Amino acid sequence: MSKNQNIENRFKDVAESRTFNNILKILDLDKKSVLDLGCSYGEFLVHFGIGSVGVTISKDEVEYGKGRGLDIIYGNIESDDFLLEEKFDTIFANNLFEHLYSPHHFLCKIKKYLKPGGVLILGVPCIPKIVFLLNVNKFSGSLASAHINFFTKDTLVKTVEKGGWHMMMTRGFYFIDRFFDRLLNPIYPHFYVVASIDPDFKYSEKRLKELAGYNDFT
Repeated sequence: MSKNQNIENRFKDVAESRTFNNILKILDLDKKSVLDLGCSYGEFLVHFGIGSVGVTISKDEVEYGKGRGLDIIYGNIESDDFLLEEKFDTIFANNLFEHLYSPHHFLCKIKKYLKPGGVLILGVPCIPKIVFLLNVNKFSGSLASAHINFFTKDTLVKTVEKGGWHMMMTRGFYFIDRFFDRLLNPIYPHFYVVASIDPDFKYSEKRLKELAGYNDFT
């Protein structure tokens, strides 16, 4: 199978994904402008609304996505040089968070790219509560060798909250109905956090004292 066929299969898999189609429907992403961070070739981006933009650190992915008529730019969201003028209804980042050098800095930095009332959708592989499942290939992705951050559902939620976000939902999205979706929480290998900016967030007094200490050395 050629490289292009492999890439097109990725587009096909996403288009047929029950989970992604539930996310798309529940959150109306086909009608919203979405900033897709770590967008790869644009297999998710192609389904988002007008004004959506993808970002990737691979020039090959940029070239392929542009060839499909997608608005994909080359850039690294963790770089100090990364800057966009646009603001978006939604920020979407799937299978990115576990690769970042500084997840907390990422959570703080991306807020400026959201329109008022906008939301973050963060898809992250998580260690299941039933740890034995890690012996099954389908559930072992959270421990992939390329990852440098490792989460359970609970630590993912706490990390996002401590980045100044208000948790709206944390789901696997295999079912439309939230009740049935929750039944699979103990075995889900991948969770999606949906969060809005918490306008009242501030660091604890202890954390502020620590930050003052950092500033003494800068």
